[in-house]
Amino acid sequence: MRWALLCPLLLLIALPISMLLLSWWQVDGAVWDHLAEHLLPRLVGNSFLLLFVVGLGVTLLGVSLAWLSACCEFPGRRWLDPLLILPLAFPTYVLAFIYLAMLDYAGPVQTLLREHWGLSPAWLDAISGPVGVIPIMIIAFFPYVYLLTRTSFANAGVHTFEAARSLGHAPWRVFLSVSLPAARPAIVAGLSLALMETLADFGAVSIYGFDTFTTAIYRTWLGLFNLQAATQLASLLMLFMLVLVLTERATRDVRAAQPERSQSGRRIQLGPCLRWLATGFQVAVILVGVVIPAVQLLIWAGPDLASLFQSDYLELIVNTLKLAAWGSALVVIGGLLLLAASFRAKRSISMIAELPAFGYAIPGSVLAVAIMLALTGLDRWLGTALAGGLGALLLAYLIRFLRIGAGSLEGVAAKIRPQQLEAARSLGAGPIERFRRILLPLLRPGLIMAFLLGLVEIAKEMPATLMLRPFGWDTLAVRIFELTAEGQWERAALPALVLVVLGSIPSILLMRDRWVGQTRSSQ
Repeated sequence: MRWALLCPLLLLIALPISMLLLSWWQVDGAVWDHLAEHLLPRLVGNSFLLLFVVGLGVTLLGVSLAWLSACCEFPGRRWLDPLLILPLAFPTYVLAFIYLAMLDYAGPVQTLLREHWGLSPAWLDAISGPVGVIPIMIIAFFPYVYLLTRTSFANAGVHTFEAARSLGHAPWRVFLSVSLPAARPAIVAGLSLALMETLADFGAVSIYGFDTFTTAIYRTWLGLFNLQAATQLASLLMLFMLVLVLTERATRDVRAAQPERSQSGRRIQLGPCLRWLATGFQVAVILVGVVIPAVQLLIWAGPDLASLFQSDYLELIVNTLKLAAWGSALVVIGGLLLLAASFRAKRSISMIAELPAFGYAIPGSVLAVAIMLALTGLDRWLGTALAGGLGALLLAYLIRFLRIGAGSLEGVAAKIRPQQLEAARSLGAGPIERFRRILLPLLRPGLIMAFLLGLVEIAKEMPATLMLRPFGWDTLAVRIFELTAEGQWERAALPALVLVVLGSIPSILLMRDRWVGQTRSSQ
């Protein structure tokens, strides 16, 4: 029974990987000579540059903020701490076009400098490529490191730090030699997630004109109309992703072996200057990552808010919500199947059951070309038209976000006691009745969270939607890409604002949980 549930899901993850591998059976030498001479060195160099600088940035920012929030006391901590999650509500391509437009020659920043101070700094006009996109990615992805590392610091508590300090060691030496090594698995896990998102990003790098594998895949397929070369490029991107997935998997085993301890109620008391510097640091991050982008979107979108009720925008919103709802339903169903296959199973089956959830590490652009290649072959063989249908896009959503459904349900299922199911079985309840009357009510919070998270992530997903959408199925993300590609920043603000509102749903839920946890711990 377990294998009957697992096999279809294993085939899903095998589909894109097998297509990527099979694409190398036939290689166009002329195309690859051109790519190797003019494109590949730049793509590899740009990818390593992004990985190194963004990785360094999110680590420094995420770890420092996590340490302050988890272990130190300073003014406004309880209010600022939950707000540091909110940058997750902004898609990277939305942050990218906001700051590019704000810092442009005709944007508000340079206009203000010229009119009031007579300044026209030339370096602001040079903000493009890596200089522009790297800070955007650091602001957008540091919450991954922050969330996991903060939990690790909080579980260790301040008493470990104080014990080392009592031996006469300086605070910085204790932090570097005791606290930081203990949090290393969480840091590496959060960093792996951030780097996966960095490699998978398409919107921000395309807005700033910075060539990466994702932009090259898009141009090779839809610009050069060479699906096979695009698939081969996608397979190279998968090599980067494989290393990150294996790293994250190894650190997850280490974290699972670490016992959790309650946070000590006593926090490190910072000095008068350091207290306000810590407050100012967190306020600055929130301003750059949340407040300034939100205010600018509202200013741009304000005159056009009435357009939301016009037919073209209503169609975009309806298409976005339809695709997100259908995709989220598939994600929830897939998560339930994975849970049913791995629940109380042997370790070998549980490890195999994790394989389908690795689809979250496959970028949307890679999934798009792999699925299109597979369905195009089926269409030629069967005489069908699967490649141009809505099913191809929904299949990409299911593979890409199955991890959301599985992860949301795993935490809830871990709290279900075997005695509850045994008691129902002893009363004569069959499998279906046990599922309907026992498991389903207990899993309801996880099901709701999986659906909401899937809804938001699918609504923000741009590469797969851009490449696989059928004719007439434009979404908010697609409209943002089309408008920003033409430099129409203000017109892109309205669909971006709607996406940010959708993206704030899971962030607000996380903030609520954190606030409740802080309130209980302080009582």
